[in-house]
Amino acid sequence: MSSSAKIVLRKKPNSKGLYPLAIRITKNRRSTYKLIGHYIDLNDWDEQNIKVKKSHPNAKSLNGLISSKIAEVRKSLINLQSESKDASARQIKTEIYRPTSSLTFFDYAKEHIEALEAEGKINRKYTDSAWLSFIKKFHKSEQLSFLEIDERFLNTLKVFLKGKSSLTETSAMNVMVFIRLLYNRAIRDKVASKELYPFGNGRYKIKFPETEKIGLTKKEIKKYEKLQNLSEVERHSLNVWLFSFYFAGMRVSDVLFTRWSQFVDGRFSYRMGKNSKLLSLKIPYKILQLIKQYESEKQSEDDFIFPEMKKADLDNPKDIYNKIKVATKKFNDNLKVITRKAKIQKKVTMHIARHTFGNIAGDSIHPLMLQKLYRHSDLKTTINYQANFIHKEADDALDSVINF
Repeated sequence: MSSSAKIVLRKKPNSKGLYPLAIRITKNRRSTYKLIGHYIDLNDWDEQNIKVKKSHPNAKSLNGLISSKIAEVRKSLINLQSESKDASARQIKTEIYRPTSSLTFFDYAKEHIEALEAEGKINRKYTDSAWLSFIKKFHKSEQLSFLEIDERFLNTLKVFLKGKSSLTETSAMNVMVFIRLLYNRAIRDKVASKELYPFGNGRYKIKFPETEKIGLTKKEIKKYEKLQNLSEVERHSLNVWLFSFYFAGMRVSDVLFTRWSQFVDGRFSYRMGKNSKLLSLKIPYKILQLIKQYESEKQSEDDFIFPEMKKADLDNPKDIYNKIKVATKKFNDNLKVITRKAKIQKKVTMHIARHTFGNIAGDSIHPLMLQKLYRHSDLKTTINYQANFIHKEADDALDSVINF
């Protein structure tokens, strides 16, 4: 019996509740699966037409990738059949996806960048492409085996990054994280040796420098809320910032994608763009007052509340990325003026809305609840983040010693 290949959505969700796209290889009614590395919501899969629905923001790119992947597998199946190789479905999968030690670090990097493009993660694509460019400048060759990436390689690379390339410690560590990500994939594919892994216990340690996170206080927020002498563009920028703060430091990309239809029965529901987590929050009265200013521009329930994404090509991730980037710069420039008018002596950007929520929350909210509000996947991330804003115990300890 001839073998066949088909794209399917496996019914085993990951920790985020998303389902993996996979290639199913079948021979003699026995099947095996090869994940293609992309996860989607169950409602975004068209079982009948075997494709991602238009409801998914990156449907066009993902369907293009699916067509490419399935074409590659079917071509390989034809080649195996022409060679008269009679094998089980699992053996066929092994034959098609047989790892090869000839794959280099840059082969994996290229595949990674292409996957980010297909997923519409343009911001991450540009960032990781930048890290890759530094590695290429350092190595001066497109041929870099995983065997060559040892502790000495990483140490000399770091010297290059901080010296000739003038990167900060944080940026240099981000390059190392990028290398570690691809090395782990190569180990999983049995292209690299786990025994020669250069990171971790007793080997190269990735350690980010501590950074100071500064948020506004309640008193400073009230100054913002009472401001009157603002231009129309300044008022809009402040509204976007406050909207983010009122919803626990919502990221600007998620704020700009907020639609009127997401406000139902006194609750706001949205899926976080960064990790696809779903969240439902009570709508604060302050939010209701804020969005009233935009009701006159509302064209339908599915319309965006804020204007920045209304003219975006939602099928073009690059256009979305560029519009968010331009809008964020505009907001940050306006926030400088707004902050001076409020007589606040702090540097405020869109991201400071998140720090501000953490600063005011302090240790008054249980970490598990903060984890939910921040949409963190790991409680450790929440605890480490919130540690930047909890000072009471240290202050009390200091007072207990010196106040006599």
